[in-house]
Amino acid sequence: MRSTFRCLTLLAAALASTFAATGTAAAADSAGDAPRGSRPNIILCMADDQGWGDTGYNGHPLMKTPHLDDMAASGLRFDHFYAAHCVCSPTRASVLTGRHPNRMGAFAWGHTLRPQEVTVAEALQQAGYATAHFGKWHVGSVRLGSPVNPGNSGFDHWLSAPNYYDNDPILSLNGKAVQLEGESSIVAADAAIEFIRERVDAGKPFLAVVWFGSPHYPHRAAKEDRALYEGQKHPDWLGEITGLDRAVGKLRAALREMDVHENTLFWYTSDNGGLQPESSGGRAKKGSIYEGGLRVPAIIEWPEQIARPRTTDMPAVTSDIYPTLLEIVGVDVENQPPLDGVSLLPTILGQEQEHPPIGFWDYPANGISTPAAKWMAELLEAQKQGDTDGDDRRLRLNAAEIDPLPRDDRRGHAAWLDWPWKLHRIVGQGGKEKIELYNLADDPMEAENVAADHPQRVQSMLEALDKWQASVVQSQRGADYADLQSQ
Repeated sequence: MRSTFRCLTLLAAALASTFAATGTAAAADSAGDAPRGSRPNIILCMADDQGWGDTGYNGHPLMKTPHLDDMAASGLRFDHFYAAHCVCSPTRASVLTGRHPNRMGAFAWGHTLRPQEVTVAEALQQAGYATAHFGKWHVGSVRLGSPVNPGNSGFDHWLSAPNYYDNDPILSLNGKAVQLEGESSIVAADAAIEFIRERVDAGKPFLAVVWFGSPHYPHRAAKEDRALYEGQKHPDWLGEITGLDRAVGKLRAALREMDVHENTLFWYTSDNGGLQPESSGGRAKKGSIYEGGLRVPAIIEWPEQIARPRTTDMPAVTSDIYPTLLEIVGVDVENQPPLDGVSLLPTILGQEQEHPPIGFWDYPANGISTPAAKWMAELLEAQKQGDTDGDDRRLRLNAAEIDPLPRDDRRGHAAWLDWPWKLHRIVGQGGKEKIELYNLADDPMEAENVAADHPQRVQSMLEALDKWQASVVQSQRGADYADLQSQ
């Protein structure tokens, strides 16, 4: 399987108070043009550790993902879509804010939003949307009282886990621990469908963020999904992806049953590269700034505006989700802090678009342990004893106070993607620097470092990368918000 899929991969690759919202609608000039200020329903779906090649439509020889395959065959498919970071929490922060996670100190897994950040949920609330989060949160506590629980991050309703979650989970329902039964992805989908149905009946547009806990380790597929892969090397990992695919299918079917699918923008992606290098879509896997750690599946369905299936090779990133949705809905954020994403609305509408360069930076910070199952079981027991919050230390995962980086700090592995060129700068603890340059169009596996052959290109890209990293450090130090500028 490994060698066969590697060939397939190579072939495919080579081919809040801080703002005010205003909605302005303008008549469409031609069919297929969505006016700024339109109000589609929105579903943002995200897998946990699903790599670019971990789908049937991208050529995996074993994976059964019929619903994602159908989405890819009917909607807009991105073949070079990237997570903003190579691990989960930082990428999720980028989706919510449109900003690189290092700007808010979300350097690694378990790091969280800063309370001052403006989220897409807060912005859409101001435009009249009902907002909800389901599934994995992992950018803050899910307990009452936390400044960065989903409720304090713009979500009217939430059924959330502090990290990945498995079958029969204990989740936080608006701050209250509740025991649920069922396959993990289906649990989130069922809760989202209930929320959506209520909002459709009320005639109110909705934002439903559905973040699955699969296929994160340890893999525990439902029996029916695991049975499809008996005798294979990773039956539970394969089965978990098929399980989340079933959940996607259930969401899509519910939209059609409620007759709202035409004007619902359904965006599916993953939080970082996959766990299996042979299907990662590039060099390495999760945890790496090379292609295999960043490249992820991404599909948008919006039948009212994407009437025919299309595929784009334009690179895009999870930070683009926030500005795209704000432009579609017509939300203007007053004193918007610096964004790293751009609106993809032209691409969605079938227009020519060139994406500006994309910066990546894996800063050498330790992750923060977030044992969701243990914490939620403790909270459930504490609530049975009348303690609504449980251990209040669990409320402090809020990034409100983080040590500022030195202004010239560039440690870690950073990259600058100016398609098709990708420059890597790897700076160790002692300051030793290593530079690599790859042409992804010719070398999607980043196998041949051609930096020595292109000194002028390397210099110009290094200057751009350095300028961007300096901006990120300024944000992390608090320059974007008045109450943090004393740093």
